[in-house]
Amino acid sequence: MKTLSLDLRERILTAYDPKEGPREEVAERFRVSLGRVKKLLQQRRRIGDVRAQHQRSGRKPRIVASQQRPLRTLLDKKPDLTLKERRPATGLTCTLPAIHYTLAKRGRTYKKRPSVPANETVRISSAPGGRGGDHKPVLTPRAWSSATNRGRKPT
Repeated sequence: MKTLSLDLRERILTAYDPKEGPREEVAERFRVSLGRVKKLLQQRRRIGDVRAQHQRSGRKPRIVASQQRPLRTLLDKKPDLTLKERRPATGLTCTLPAIHYTLAKRGRTYKKRPSVPANETVRISSAPGGRGGDHKPVLTPRAWSSATNRGRKPT
């Protein structure tokens, strides 16, 4: 749906104000819906302006500017905190992705995993050889089963 021009919005309200007719007649006269006339009247009553309010659309941020300052300060002081540890430290009640998106929007990084002691260096595989794909596969003999047996078993 196209936005009504400011001129048309003002003409609709000007026609309604001196009671030139009920809202239905004003809507019919200017070829707009009754709902549009009602919304214009409500908008004027609520905020005192009838201009289009495009900047008010969209999802509202969960972390407002006043909450971002403590988050940035904590990130500077303790950069090793995870998002889960950062949320109660700043007193935020939002979700972890909300914190992530706020930090990402600012180009800030954060630690993703909790601190754990370093592991010992242990050999994981006892298989000989270099890289994983250099050895030949071992062929195993086909086993007999009722599903694979097409005839008599050899004796």
